[in-house]
Amino acid sequence: MKKLKLQNDSYKILLSDFKQWLDILGYAESSVYGMPIQLQEFFYWLECHGHSDLSKVTPKDIKKYYDALKQRANERRDGGLSKSYLNKHQNALRKFRNYLIQHNASTPLRIHLKYETNATEERTNILTQSEIKALFLATDYSNTRECIRIRDKALLVCLYSCGMRRNEAIQLDLKDILFDKQRIHIRKGKNYKERFVPLNRYNLRMLEDYMYDARPNFYKAAQSEALFIGTQGTRLCGVTVLDRVKTIANATGDKSIIEKNISPHTLRHSIATHLLQQGVPIESIKTFLGHSSLVSTQVYTHLLKTITDEDF
Repeated sequence: MKKLKLQNDSYKILLSDFKQWLDILGYAESSVYGMPIQLQEFFYWLECHGHSDLSKVTPKDIKKYYDALKQRANERRDGGLSKSYLNKHQNALRKFRNYLIQHNASTPLRIHLKYETNATEERTNILTQSEIKALFLATDYSNTRECIRIRDKALLVCLYSCGMRRNEAIQLDLKDILFDKQRIHIRKGKNYKERFVPLNRYNLRMLEDYMYDARPNFYKAAQSEALFIGTQGTRLCGVTVLDRVKTIANATGDKSIIEKNISPHTLRHSIATHLLQQGVPIESIKTFLGHSSLVSTQVYTHLLKTITDEDF
């Protein structure tokens, strides 16, 4: 869908400004890249159906677009778009509506769509606690270099134990690990909101092992303030973090883990679900994850209903 060409100049400007807005607010690389593509598809559909004025687009028009989207063929495999991908399109539209509101649009989009739900599909995005343990154990042999293996373990601490978004983890600096307070200071969360995340002694020890034993072995480590650095001495990028998570998953040799095709966000989903299952108040989980709204956290309440005790 990236090849769709827009003719409407106002749509082109909105698309460019929307992408810049996401980037300025500190959204993850995947969101800054993906949401504009999904919005571009919406604009293209509007053009094809004679809608040149966004202010005149009605909820009925948006529903027609969404129905057409559900009929669109999947470019990567047989069949239509997955329900999770359809939800991403909905999220892009809703985020674009927020953009319009913040920019004082006279008539922001009215979106009357229901999220797609599929218990089987959602369950595959959650790892069991035994699978999480397998990931941590796999860092003992996830790379031939010891410093990378120890960095892998520290990454899992941030992504799972601390429930961080990928972008939050890579933006951490050395000074953000507060050993004396047993906290991590996340300065660059979503929408640039700050929060503190608690650490137990076990997780602190793994971060300490990385910072003082492994990190100095990376090229130009002393010249960077970044907590996580790559082999070239620069701050680790999001693509590398995703690659390391998948490599760790493959290193487990566990078919069920490998088939889940996990990502950094899978680990965040997993810790949220595990905390909820253990009876942690949803308001506390909201603060832990850095959600702006309790509605975002309540998704895990629905998700927990699809998981049986045998899963854990």
